[in-house]
Amino acid sequence: MTGTFSLEQVLQQSNLDKNLRQIAEKVQHKERITEEEGVLLFEKGELGFVGSLAAHIAKQLHGDKVYFNRNFHIEPTNVCMFTCNFCSYSRLYKNRDDGWELTKEQMMDIVRKYDGQPVTEVHIVGGVHPKMNLEFFCELLSEIRAHRPDLHLKGFTAVELDYMFRKAKLTTLEGMQKLKDAGLQSMPGGGAEIFHPEVREQICADKVDGTGWLHIHETAHNLGMHTNATMLYGHVENFSHRVDHMNRLRELQDKTGGFNCFIPLKFRNKDNDMSHIAESSIVEDLRLYSIARIFMDNFRNLKAYWPMLGRQTAQLTLSFGVNDLDGTIDDTTKIYSMAGSEEQTPSMSTEDLCDLIQAVGKTPVERDTLYNEIRVYSEEEVN
Repeated sequence: MTGTFSLEQVLQQSNLDKNLRQIAEKVQHKERITEEEGVLLFEKGELGFVGSLAAHIAKQLHGDKVYFNRNFHIEPTNVCMFTCNFCSYSRLYKNRDDGWELTKEQMMDIVRKYDGQPVTEVHIVGGVHPKMNLEFFCELLSEIRAHRPDLHLKGFTAVELDYMFRKAKLTTLEGMQKLKDAGLQSMPGGGAEIFHPEVREQICADKVDGTGWLHIHETAHNLGMHTNATMLYGHVENFSHRVDHMNRLRELQDKTGGFNCFIPLKFRNKDNDMSHIAESSIVEDLRLYSIARIFMDNFRNLKAYWPMLGRQTAQLTLSFGVNDLDGTIDDTTKIYSMAGSEEQTPSMSTEDLCDLIQAVGKTPVERDTLYNEIRVYSEEEVN
C-alpha cells in the first residue's frame, strides 16, 4: 500500500475534482492550503490522492531519509489527579492501589541502566501526582544532568506543567525558567488531544485547555526550548475539529518556529471510558497522516509513534508523508500498551528500526532530539 501516483500524474487526471486539483496545484507550487481546504481533504480526498501529495512533500523535504533516535522513557507515576475519558494508563490518586509511584532513586536507577550505552535522550512523562511537585522534578533533572551531562532531557506534558506551576504559585514563565535551569532541554507534545472546547469538554474537561497548552509551549519556545506537538484523533472529534487543532499549531509555529515535529496519536479503546467507540481503520490512519503532512507546511518533521500504531502500520506511514519513527524506546513506556496497542512490549533495536525503514526503500538516519544527524545507515552497515 503506497501513494500510487506522482504529483504530475495526479494533475494529469482529467476527472479530478476541481477543488482537489486546486489543492494539488498549491502543493506543486509550495503554497499553503486553507482550513476549508483541509476539511475538504478529509471529506473528499481518497487515500491515493492525499498519499501522493504527502509523499511528494516528504520527498522534497527529506529525500528518502527516515529519522529515529536512541531513547528511553521514565514514567514516574500513573497516578493522576485528572480523569481523561480516553486514558487507560492513569489511576486516580484516591484509588491508586494498582498504580506506581517511583522515587527519585528508582528513576536514577533507570538512568544508570543505560550507562555506557549510546542513548541520546531520556523522555520523562507520566500522571499528575500531587506529591511529585516542581521541586521534586527539578531535583531529579539536576541529578540526571550531573550523572550524565550528555543525555538530552526531554520531559513533562503541558498538563503536568500547568498543575506544577499552579501548585507552586508560579507563572508559566517562572516555572519554565526554573525547569530549564535544572536541566530541562525540551518538551514532548502530549496533553494536546483536540484543542476545540466542544471536544475537550467531552474527553478531558478537568485539565488545562487548548489555550493553556499553547501558552506553555510558546513560553518554552521563547526561552529557546524546542517542543513537540500532538493530536489525539479517531474518537468523538469531527473533521473541522482536527483542522482547527492543526491550524492553531500551525499559527504558533509561524510565530515561534519552536516545534520539532507533529505527532498524530491514534485513539485506542481498551480499558477506558470510551471503549464503546470503534477505533479508526488503517486507511483512515494513513489518510490522517497524509493530510497532516499537506496541511502542516511549516512543520518539517511528521512522526509516526510506532508503539501506538504498531510497527507494521508505522512502516506503511513512511509512504504517506511520515519521515520519523521516534526511537528505540526499549520497553520503557506503558501508555499505549495499556490501551490495547499491538506493541505490548514496545522495544526495537537500532537494527530492527533500520530493517523496518529499509524494507520500504528508505534510508535510516539516527538523529538527536533536535534532528541533528548522528549517522546515516547504508544497507551494508545494518546487515
